[in-house]
Amino acid sequence: MPRPSTSRRRFLTATGGIVLAGAAPSILGAANKSGSKPPVIGPEGHRYETHHNCMQIPSHIRWQDTHGVAIDTEGLIYVKHRTMTADPQDAVVVFDRDGKFVRSFGKEFHGGGHGIDIRRDGADEFLYLCDNKGYIAKSTLKGEIVWKQAAPKITPYENAKPFEVKTPGEYGKGSLFSPTNIGFAPDGGFWVGDGYGSHYIIKYDKDASVVGHFGGLGAGPGQLSTPHGLWWDDRKGREPALVVADRANARLQYFSAEGKHLGFFNDMLFPASVDLRDDVMLVADLHARITLLDGTNKVIAHLGHDPTWLPQVLADNFAMRKRPESWQAGKFVHPHDACFDHDGNIYVAEWVTIGRVSFLKHVG
Repeated sequence: MPRPSTSRRRFLTATGGIVLAGAAPSILGAANKSGSKPPVIGPEGHRYETHHNCMQIPSHIRWQDTHGVAIDTEGLIYVKHRTMTADPQDAVVVFDRDGKFVRSFGKEFHGGGHGIDIRRDGADEFLYLCDNKGYIAKSTLKGEIVWKQAAPKITPYENAKPFEVKTPGEYGKGSLFSPTNIGFAPDGGFWVGDGYGSHYIIKYDKDASVVGHFGGLGAGPGQLSTPHGLWWDDRKGREPALVVADRANARLQYFSAEGKHLGFFNDMLFPASVDLRDDVMLVADLHARITLLDGTNKVIAHLGHDPTWLPQVLADNFAMRKRPESWQAGKFVHPHDACFDHDGNIYVAEWVTIGRVSFLKHVG
């Protein structure tokens, strides 16, 4: 696997052995064990050789619900997964460029592991983490906690019934504060999508203090339903703005830095995360595809999209996510997060019960 160089999940400002979980061939492009080559998907200029299960999972980790993926400056890949085992598991697992295990940490996020992003602060990089149990946190790349916060001190959110936050620290998925992802603001602050809680976007300053909020449950302009991934879209030729994966409303929604609604992009199914590389936007769509948009937000490709495959993925309340024997090479089940590496390759983390990270090698 070639070494990643820059990554989306990076934002510049001031028991013993290894278990191979269906990893990609050691030489990408080589035939797999069945003798067939990895499938290539996408149009000319955006063609990707698809390698599923590309990480070597250590035996002490029970891989489940891979929710997030990020890459640091050195090219290490950080995967956030949610485990529902009785014994606490490390929620963050780190791999090198060849998919080999490096380290793991984050037992405090067991059962709630969700969003993960990386930001430079001075000479160092830090992880920004979301936990569905009701926390956000900042840590070093080795897992030492810098700060950890529960529900913000907003009492209550405006017009947010039945999601009233009466005391800081109250939380619970689908109840009060249950954050999904963090987006970085150009002023050094950040936004948090309370996607499984109040459906608000909460703005924090560079000192991690709350300075505002906007959104709230609804389908109208400026309203949100499960705001999931979010990113500051500053692609050349565009007015910089915050783009939010307004998942349950099946759209992307744009806001100013102050939270004013600016517009929609509606050619989505169930968008879960956003990333940028040059003038291309990458959207992981939980409904079995990866969307690429150009600088004008014209669709370049819906990678993996197949109108005959999608009904199978959605059938019986997403039963396929529990049936890996039914998965097909070159097709996605539930992409939950995705990011570019330095070389324009893509990593995809999927919301499936045994976890799956795929490597999409850019081949032309």
